[in-house]
Amino acid sequence: MTELIALCASDALAEGASRGFAPQINGAPYPVFAVRKGGHVFAYRNLCPHAFIPLEWVPDQFLTSDKSLIQCANHGALFTLDTGQCIAGPCNGQSLIAVATVERDGALYLEPPRP
Repeated sequence: MTELIALCASDALAEGASRGFAPQINGAPYPVFAVRKGGHVFAYRNLCPHAFIPLEWVPDQFLTSDKSLIQCANHGALFTLDTGQCIAGPCNGQSLIAVATVERDGALYLEPPRP
């Protein structure tokens, strides 16, 4: 079984909020971010599919002002929270790379991708 990577305490990701993380996998950076909406956590690689750069300029700010969509600060692309699909912007039709998370014992964990 693959060992989970601790990201944060569950209560450190509030409802309607987003947060970025910088875990390492096999010694390499693996930037991800998570959003909690409707009691569910949605997590993605922190890479714009258009330019392969981080989505945010300000730490932990991945959402539109009304918190209904994920927004790339660099190009303004908009992504759905639940699927990561781009619905507007230069990568329209592409998607963010989803990552698996687990919440257990009051903490949020990343499931490392399988090789």
